Amino acid sequence: MENNNSEVLLRIEDLCQYFGSTKAVNHVSFDVKKGEVFGLVGESGCGKTTTGRSIIKLYNITSGNIFFKGIRIGAGLMSYRLAIRNARAEYKEKMAAPDADKAALKKELNAFIAEQKKQIKLAKYDQKHCDHAYQQRQMAAVREKYEKLMAEAGESERIALNKEFKNELRIARKTRLVTKIQMIFQDPSASLDPRLTVREIISEGLIIQGEKDKEAINKKVDEMLELVGLVREHAGRYQHEFSGGQRQRIGIARAVIMQPEVIIADEPVSALDVSIQAQVINLLNDLRHELGLTILFIAHDLSVVKYFSDRIGVMYYGEMVELATSEELFLNPLHPYTRSLLSAIPLPDPEYEKTRQRIIYNPLAEHDYTVDKPIMREIKPGHFVKCNEAEYQKYLEILK
Repeated sequence: MENNNSEVLLRIEDLCQYFGSTKAVNHVSFDVKKGEVFGLVGESGCGKTTTGRSIIKLYNITSGNIFFKGIRIGAGLMSYRLAIRNARAEYKEKMAAPDADKAALKKELNAFIAEQKKQIKLAKYDQKHCDHAYQQRQMAAVREKYEKLMAEAGESERIALNKEFKNELRIARKTRLVTKIQMIFQDPSASLDPRLTVREIISEGLIIQGEKDKEAINKKVDEMLELVGLVREHAGRYQHEFSGGQRQRIGIARAVIMQPEVIIADEPVSALDVSIQAQVINLLNDLRHELGLTILFIAHDLSVVKYFSDRIGVMYYGEMVELATSEELFLNPLHPYTRSLLSAIPLPDPEYEKTRQRIIYNPLAEHDYTVDKPIMREIKPGHFVKCNEAEYQKYLEILK
């Protein structure tokens, strides 16, 4: 179902995540609009999961920016430091020229370095204080809400309202902005603590957030279990007593109880049987509409992504190579790697399968980037492909 909301909830700008010399994610940019499902696809090891983990701040990003609800929650410093290093190297080259204006060049370099250091300082500040700004906003909203209620309430009601006010204020004070982004992990067995009961697993986030009312906690846990298709009696059991599909439902309940605005679903069905996959996908679809969730759906099963996603981004070797709506991507795949992925989708048709031709993607044979380097270009409204100028003209001809 197409999402018509234009409000950008999550924006990723030039994200880089390096581990030593390994460029797990390299200059990836995209945005996720409120209420949509954004699919992120690609082969194993292409950087999909690392992108999700970087967004939720399980890693400190190397470079780039992550904005959530207009607030910068992640900022890498490498690009600023690299810019300073390059400016100094360029300064040395210019100073070697016989007619160089040394005073002007020195002044220009110092001004540039000062600006980059200012950006580094600002990035560190934003990353450290984004939660504090959000907490202040939430606390102000709680105070405003209860001021009106207290003014209208009678003497007997005020005691109960005051108790509720103190509890909500304490929760608002401990709320972190990043908790509004929750993650459903790929392996439910590894992501659930085997020593905790289901009730303890699901309620852990609420307790960390500052909720102390046991009755309220138990009530919310019971509601979540029923919401994801389990029963209240399951709350006292341990994760090893459940099937893979049930364990994944527990993982979904743990994420949803925090009332997130964005859920990062990291291949939530890849470890499950086909029949169970359909149940979990349908559950996520129902929750998306009931709770107004925005979902970043990471997968390599393109048939699932086509059914579930509004827009799809295709990743290859840590880079985004194509981005379009689900319908457009399957109708007009342009990048050779996207065409290769789509050719690998099996269909339940024996006659078709006999003649299906797999497209093998060989980047060395497909592209010549020795002179003209590729960038993300908009081939048609909303359809972006990583290509150079020659490829761009070729893709325009294909669409004609």
